[in-house]
Amino acid sequence: MNLETEYLGLKLPHPIMPGASPLVDSLDTVRALEDAGAAAIVMHSLFEEQIIRDQWSTHQHQAVSEGITPEASTFFPEQEDYMLGPEEYLATVQRLKETVDIPVIASLNGSSMGGWVDYARLIEQAGADALEINTYHVATNPEESGADLENRTIEILRNIRSAVEIPLAVKLSPYFSSLPHFAREIQALGAEGIVLFNRFFVPDIDIEELEMKQKLQLSNSTELRLRLRWLAILRPQLECSLACSGGVHRATDVIKSVMAGADAVQCVAVLLHEGDKRMRSMIDGLREWMEEHEYESLTQMKGSMSLRHCPDPAAYVRANYLQTLQLWKV
Repeated sequence: MNLETEYLGLKLPHPIMPGASPLVDSLDTVRALEDAGAAAIVMHSLFEEQIIRDQWSTHQHQAVSEGITPEASTFFPEQEDYMLGPEEYLATVQRLKETVDIPVIASLNGSSMGGWVDYARLIEQAGADALEINTYHVATNPEESGADLENRTIEILRNIRSAVEIPLAVKLSPYFSSLPHFAREIQALGAEGIVLFNRFFVPDIDIEELEMKQKLQLSNSTELRLRLRWLAILRPQLECSLACSGGVHRATDVIKSVMAGADAVQCVAVLLHEGDKRMRSMIDGLREWMEEHEYESLTQMKGSMSLRHCPDPAAYVRANYLQTLQLWKV
C-alpha cells in the first residue's frame, strides 16, 4: 500500500500534515507530531505587521532626534500579540530543522509591498524547505477593484519568487471572481503550489457593551465542501501542487480531498482539540480505507472525482445549485 505523494516538489510518505498554527511553537509538540507520522510541518505565519513594527522600533530608536514620537508606534499591534517576533521566528525555523527530519514549511502573511518580503530570503537562509505565502486582506476600499487586489498578490509573489529558490505555495481565499484564471497566473509566476483556503476570522458585536469582539471559531468538517468543489475544478487545469486547508478532521475528509485533487491536506482544529494521536488515526484510517477498497496507491485515487473524471461533473457547477434547491420539501 503506497500512500506517498509529492507536494511542492517534496516527496512525502502520505498527504497529511499540521497546517499553520501555534502547534509548532513547542518543540515537544513538534516531536510528538513527527512521531505520530506527520508528513511535514507548516509553521504559523510571520506577519507583515510584526516585521514593520520591528523595523519601526529600530528606526524610532535611531531617529529620536528627528522628532519621531512614541505615539507613532501605536499604529501597530503590540508585539506580545504575536507568538514570535521576526528574529525569534527565524531562530525557530533553525531549531525545527535541527529537531525533526520531516520538511519544515514556513509562512509569511501580508497584504502590501514592502520590506517584509525580504524576510523570505532570511527564512530560506534559516533552512526552511518551502514557504507558504498568505496574502490575507479584507477589501474595504470601494476605489480598489478586484483586479487591483489580484495584482497586489501577483506583485508580492513576483518579488518573493525573485528572492528565493525554495518552493512557494500561495494560500488563497475563496473570494476571487475568477479563481481558475487567478490560480493559473500564480502558477505561471513560478509558484509550486496553491493552498485552498484561508479562513477569515470575523468579529462579533457585543450589543450590550457596543464593542466589536474577536471570536475564534475553529473549523469543522462542513467547511470541507467548499474546498472539495474548488479542488475538483482546479485540478484538471493546473500542474502545480494543491493543498486542502480547512475542514479536514477525519480520514474520510482526507480521502475526499485527495479524490477531488489534493496532493496534501493540512489539519489544525482537530489537532488542537485532540492532539497528535489524531494524526496517527487519520493516517491509519486512510490506509485501511484504501486497502478495503483495493487501491494500491494514493496516485491511483488522486483526482478521481475531479471535474475531469467525476461521473457527474455538473454537480460541481450550476446544475448542483438547481438540483439542491429541489431537495427541500415543505
